[in-house]
Amino acid sequence: ALPKEKDPERGLSEEGMRQINLSAKAIHNMGVKIDVICSSPKKRARQTAEIVAKELNYPIEKIEISSVFKPLSPPADAISYLQSFTDKTSIFIAGHLPSLAEIASELLSEGPIFIQFQMGGLCEIEVEELPTHQGKLISFLTPEQLALIAK
Repeated sequence: ALPKEKDPERGLSEEGMRQINLSAKAIHNMGVKIDVICSSPKKRARQTAEIVAKELNYPIEKIEISSVFKPLSPPADAISYLQSFTDKTSIFIAGHLPSLAEIASELLSEGPIFIQFQMGGLCEIEVEELPTHQGKLISFLTPEQLALIAK
């Protein structure tokens, strides 16, 4: 991939594609059921969402694209958007850092907490209802762990 200054709409690199394919396979192998997939409109997030959708037999045309998942978007905007999915129990978000870490922090704690996400990793948080600061961290897996689960 080109540096973001030269190509702000850059897609996943070859290595990124490989990792996301492994992560998607791991999600499948873990038996995670996804009711809705949300994505930032940026190319690499859409590619991630599509790879996960294909692996989980989720219709690509049903991926929810929203600017609330773009880099540097306020986490409150994303959480407010997620509230519209009241009939969905499992939501996958393909987004960017630092926004994803800030959304996770907001769901888990009233004060900011530092969550060290890795590209291609997976964070699973359970919440009773939104908005909340009392979510429960179910899993937090690195790309290396997901690669092992994918096998």
